[in-house]
Amino acid sequence: MSYNTNKIRNIVLLGHAGSGKTTLAETMLFESGTIHRMGSVQQGTTTSDYHDIEKEKQKSVYSSVMALDWRGYRINLIDTPGTADYVGDVVGSLKVAATAVFVVDAETGVEVGTDRMWRYAMKYDKPSLFVVNKMDKENADFDKSVEGIQEHFGRESVVVQYPLNEGIGFNSIIDVLKMTMYKFPEGGGKPEKLPIPDGEKEKAERLHNELIESIAENDESLMERYFEQGSLDEDEMREGLRISMVKHQLFPIFCISSVQNMGTGRLMGFIDNVAPSPLDIKDPLQTDGTPWKVDPDGPTMIYAFKDHLEAHIGDLIYFKVYNGTVKSGMDLVNQTTGGTNRISSMFVTAGSKRTEVQELKAGDIGAVVKLKDVNIGNTLCEKGLDCAIEPIHFPDPVIDMAISPKTEGDEEKLAQALTQLHREDPSLMFEHNAELRQMIIHAQGEEHLRVAEYHLKERYGIEVEFTQPRIAYRETITTSAKAQYKHRKQSGGAGQYGEVFLQIDPWTYNMPDPDEMNVRGREFIDLEHGGKLVFLNCITGGVIDNRFLPAILKGIMEVMDNGPLINGYVRDVRVAVYDGSMHPVDSNDAAFKMAGFRAFKEAFLKAKPKLLEPFYEIEILVPQEYMGDIFGDLNTRRAQILGMDQEGTFQKIKALVPVAELHGYASYIKSASQGKASFKKSFHSYEMVPKEIQKSVVNENSDDE
Repeated sequence: MSYNTNKIRNIVLLGHAGSGKTTLAETMLFESGTIHRMGSVQQGTTTSDYHDIEKEKQKSVYSSVMALDWRGYRINLIDTPGTADYVGDVVGSLKVAATAVFVVDAETGVEVGTDRMWRYAMKYDKPSLFVVNKMDKENADFDKSVEGIQEHFGRESVVVQYPLNEGIGFNSIIDVLKMTMYKFPEGGGKPEKLPIPDGEKEKAERLHNELIESIAENDESLMERYFEQGSLDEDEMREGLRISMVKHQLFPIFCISSVQNMGTGRLMGFIDNVAPSPLDIKDPLQTDGTPWKVDPDGPTMIYAFKDHLEAHIGDLIYFKVYNGTVKSGMDLVNQTTGGTNRISSMFVTAGSKRTEVQELKAGDIGAVVKLKDVNIGNTLCEKGLDCAIEPIHFPDPVIDMAISPKTEGDEEKLAQALTQLHREDPSLMFEHNAELRQMIIHAQGEEHLRVAEYHLKERYGIEVEFTQPRIAYRETITTSAKAQYKHRKQSGGAGQYGEVFLQIDPWTYNMPDPDEMNVRGREFIDLEHGGKLVFLNCITGGVIDNRFLPAILKGIMEVMDNGPLINGYVRDVRVAVYDGSMHPVDSNDAAFKMAGFRAFKEAFLKAKPKLLEPFYEIEILVPQEYMGDIFGDLNTRRAQILGMDQEGTFQKIKALVPVAELHGYASYIKSASQGKASFKKSFHSYEMVPKEIQKSVVNENSDDE
């Protein structure tokens, strides 16, 4: 069965690990009749956490797409991991969802994972609502949870429901939109609808009026009706809520116990009645930044947002239909590669369960196998349609490690396996670093790294070890120096002769020409490894032919690629060749290359050479109570504090830190803040290495040789 676009709701469940997202998804599937028995996270029997590693960890590691029918509506439910290390699956899910449902634990309130996911949801401009879960727990506190939601995410967060009796005896919810009390039988399920008790009427009326006022003040026509009538009816409130959600003017708050199946049905009723359809939300952006107007009756366009290798079938590509209707047997063109793929077996999924379908309409979500060269972020269209949806922007990694196989000869096998893991999760990256002579893996955290290790062993039979990556130091000079080298070689027949005089200086932008030298030619070279080499021809009197200058430069470049201190790359040097001599017979390119090489190396060692080390700018989000520990630790890491600012309920610290001091920082910041702080990093610059550290690094490299 296919659903019209206005009858489709795409929901992503977000929240901190352990808030109950997977159990809520299980309850929604049960309520809709998609499954006939609720599974348990602890027993490893839930629909969404069906992978072995998820059962082992008892938490979500991957996003899981579950299609269900609810009163004639298709709800595509995407359960996502709550651990920051698996954020790649979160951003992909947010890309295709129309509404974000934030699940908050009633005992612990808003946690760091909720804050982190909120920033992503706002970045993707998603209408959002909150569900305070675990109302049946002993220390459940709805009012405190609401205070936390409003403190973290704004007063636009409005109560739609509240519990009558939170805690161990929880079984009743008062709904201030419908002005009804729902009382649930023991074990949950379908509630009895009852009048609001007298003792709660004043509170319920107050919250009802606050909800009406919040809705009305965001819509001029509703405000006029509110003034005329003194109230709004339920239909007007629902429509006002939908509009306000799309505009980020209101974020409704609900309360439930997912494990007891209390309140889930009402939440689902709100989703089909109020939550926006794919036609209500903002149009998706194309790669050129222009919006794409979704047309259910137009040509077909689908977008790949998730890829998972499934046993016995290969890559299962999950997609959203952005335009038209996709049908089995269709040929679609990949807008990235230009290749054509036939849509063969097409499914809707509920975890590992797949149901084959013949067509899906705009807004719907499905999965397909046997697509060649289709990756996450690719747009596939009917021939003749020229459009590509903007790709998913994955967060930068926070941890880098050198990775190598324990078994010699498995290097190529490891590279192929990592290529597949990156295909499934683009937030996990790797590279062959020629400079460091290591394979480097980039991940979102220690746990992310361990999951990759698990797959390499279990899926591909490769055992690996992780080590701290080498540091990509650079070499430069700090003062001027001159040197001369005469290369003379005679061995029977033709000999070699070339003499070069040169001066080197630290290069800076707009520096004056060398004193007492006539610059006859200059070459600015942007080095592949960063920085510049400026090569000046200051030869007078024809003592060296111009035809030998490229050979001299070639000799200098060999030193630039293998510096005299630790064989590192050299940068930011100006070389002026100002004198020399040649022989009418024996001078050639080889002779002048060697003369340039030797003269430059000698001058470099005279010019007070220094090592440069890479510095990263890090941005830390940390609660106020952990600021002292974080600052104290930064001081031990040779950090330069750039500034501090407030971001929501967090303090934001910006600092420059040498990469040598960042090893293990992801683990430190997690443990130091009880998992409440996070950070991101980006390359900033190369800076001078302190004298004692330089001495140690040079000695270490001498020992290696």
